[in-house]
Amino acid sequence: MRFAARAAIALGLAALVAGCATTPPEDDPVQIKLNDLDARLTRVERVVTNKSLVELAQHLDEVQTAVRQLRGRVDELENGTEAMRKQQRDLYSDLDKRLNALQGTASGAVPGQPGTPGQAPGGQTPTGASSVDQAVYNQAFDALKAGSYSVAITGFRDFLTNYPSSPLAENAEYWMGEAYYVTHDFNNASTAFQTVLDKWPQSRKVPDALLKLGYTQYELKKYTDARKTLTAVTQKFPSSDAAKLATDRLAHMPANTH
Repeated sequence: MRFAARAAIALGLAALVAGCATTPPEDDPVQIKLNDLDARLTRVERVVTNKSLVELAQHLDEVQTAVRQLRGRVDELENGTEAMRKQQRDLYSDLDKRLNALQGTASGAVPGQPGTPGQAPGGQTPTGASSVDQAVYNQAFDALKAGSYSVAITGFRDFLTNYPSSPLAENAEYWMGEAYYVTHDFNNASTAFQTVLDKWPQSRKVPDALLKLGYTQYELKKYTDARKTLTAVTQKFPSSDAAKLATDRLAHMPANTH
């Protein structure tokens, strides 16, 4: 019995030792954590040193800069467009005022002054102007009032070709200049206004023609000439509406224009 018991104990100890020899040891959790951190750090370093990502970031900065520049340009264009629209509205408003003045009736009206266009007091045709002259002139002037500027220009030009000696010729030349001016054809407008000054120096249209000549010179960037012409309006016709408009334009001209 004693021998059997000892044998059993010996076998049990042998089995325990054998089990311990075949069971692998447990991993150190601290070492596992360190290995994981090391792997993650390696991945981060790879991302940071990736040239394509760096280039992408640089390209993104360039795109953002370009977008800011485009936005600034858009703002400039919008401001410029609004300024152009305001200028055009001013041009149309000025022309409308002059047309309305001619359509009204005023005592003592004379050719080229408030009253029916090209007519003397009482709606009579000016001395020397035939009914044919008047009819042809009125067609061009009606086109001008309707805003058909190209038609008006053609009408006034034909009138001046066919009736150069008509008492209405000075008015036709002036209003042709206005039609050119409104359509921004400043070269032809300047020529028309200068023609009024040269051919009809005693015309009632001279103050307005001189004023608009100054306007066209300004639009053509002939600033020295514009200042000279507009100043002449204020000096030669100090109490006229043209002088007030000339003074206003001079006040708003940039100081550094030459």
